[in-house]
Amino acid sequence: MGLDVGTRTIGVAVSDPVGLTAQGIEVIRRRDLVQDLSRLRELMTEYEVQCFVVGIPINMNGTYGPAAEEARRFAQLLRDEFNRPVFEEDERLTTVAAEKILLEADLSRQRRRQVIDKVAASLILQKFLAQRGNKD
Repeated sequence: MGLDVGTRTIGVAVSDPVGLTAQGIEVIRRRDLVQDLSRLRELMTEYEVQCFVVGIPINMNGTYGPAAEEARRFAQLLRDEFNRPVFEEDERLTTVAAEKILLEADLSRQRRRQVIDKVAASLILQKFLAQRGNKD
């Protein structure tokens, strides 16, 4: 399961059963940690999730700013809560790429806002899957 973790939303993507492609499935509107984790647990069960891939918004110069540190804290929380492997994936420019895809699809601004986080999550997961596939 790929996650694009933000302060207001969590974009969620899952891979196909063979682990070749990623598909955005949902944008969780963050309320509080208990509800966020509860929804992730439901999705984890529904999609038989084996691991998490959390996008880390590393600065362009390679440093970790406040958003990256928050994403890393969330990744650690997932490790503690779900007892599954959690991988951290550099997500630099993922939202920019997602926006470009949605613009090319000619979606309205409102529709882009509704789906951009799950598109970003799918790009994070797809990058992870591609890298993993190259190592096998």
